[in-house]
Amino acid sequence: MKIDWHFPPARAGFFGVIDKLIGPGATKAEKNLQLFVPFLAGFTVLAHAYLDAFGWGWGQYLVAGLITVDIVGGIITNATSSAKRWFHREGQGFKQHMGFISIHFIQLTILSWAFLDFDIIWIASVGGYMMLASAVILLTPLYLQRPIALLMYALAIVLITYQFKPLPDMTWFLPLFYLKLLLSHVLREEPYRPDHE
Repeated sequence: MKIDWHFPPARAGFFGVIDKLIGPGATKAEKNLQLFVPFLAGFTVLAHAYLDAFGWGWGQYLVAGLITVDIVGGIITNATSSAKRWFHREGQGFKQHMGFISIHFIQLTILSWAFLDFDIIWIASVGGYMMLASAVILLTPLYLQRPIALLMYALAIVLITYQFKPLPDMTWFLPLFYLKLLLSHVLREEPYRPDHE
């Protein structure tokens, strides 16, 4: 295996947008993981909700399906070598990463509206920890970021268990939400590439 921080230019048009979401030069295996696993997860969540008669309305099904695909897809995508070298390229620093992370307040707001009768305290506490933990990791010297990120994630699990209100029938969401952001996205890791590339 080789480490290669160089990436091809993003393509033009629609495929260029995809490149900027998953990292230019993504391998076929990376693309397959990012495509099939999230949709399988989304289908599984919706089927489980239907078969176990959660009593969701159509809006809850829609939100749960889309959020599942995004969270599972985000965990996979942000952990790929192609995404690592793209999102941690030169010029992508604290401000850019925190900007990306702050967008996730939209997800929290939609979920709170759909499942918690728009609980603003939940949005603020869950989102506040998201921002605080991400900032702590990003401001930590690189050689210590991995253990600090794991520590911040461990604390997230404690808060999820004892402090944050769980989403009804979606208790899996917060552990995966923090996994996507604190471990999969924020950590700068070496982009290992296939030898035949």
